[in-house]
Amino acid sequence: MSSSEQFMHLAHSVGVIPTLVIDDLEDAIPVAQALSDGGLSVLEVTLRTPVALQAIQCIRQTFPALTVGAGTVCNVDTAAAAHDAGAQFLVSPGYNSVLGAYCRAQQLTLIPGVATASEVMTALADGYLFLKAFPATVIGGTRWLQAMHGPFPHVRFCPTGGISAAELSDYLSLQNVVCVGGSWVTPTNAIQDKHWTHITALARDACKARDSARATRE
Repeated sequence: MSSSEQFMHLAHSVGVIPTLVIDDLEDAIPVAQALSDGGLSVLEVTLRTPVALQAIQCIRQTFPALTVGAGTVCNVDTAAAAHDAGAQFLVSPGYNSVLGAYCRAQQLTLIPGVATASEVMTALADGYLFLKAFPATVIGGTRWLQAMHGPFPHVRFCPTGGISAAELSDYLSLQNVVCVGGSWVTPTNAIQDKHWTHITALARDACKARDSARATRE
């Protein structure tokens, strides 16, 4: 089983992957703790701030049981830097074959971003079967994912981008959705105000919604 397949199984088990924007390095540990307390063990730190790579290092060192990835990986340089920082998986907003080839050569787990059928075909041609549907709500949300299931029945998705807590169950009820990513579990104001118990409560709610959606699907 490839590293990508292994990660897909892990992503399915958690169902929800929170995306974190860390502006202050001091927030990295408490927000990771809050998510862990709420039952979420896989998280994505977006590489949108100067301290993002350091945040990944800190979380990995402090919480070895968590699986920590890097988001907003747009090129080979950021992929290498994220890997050096300890990221266990990489997520890109889009896809190109240069990035894909590098990650395969380095045996790095990459979840490429796609928004069209042509992009799905490009990623498929390079061997990627687990993709990020981004930006999910803009490209059509659950209707887009349902439409993709016909021509690409073996592709699995992690929709991300603009998804709210209220929509989580709708996404997880789809057969081709492995998990859902989003920042609703880690809202910027909650991190800035250090409302860690609120983030824990949001994580617990997400886990409950995940379990309910899967029970319905089964």
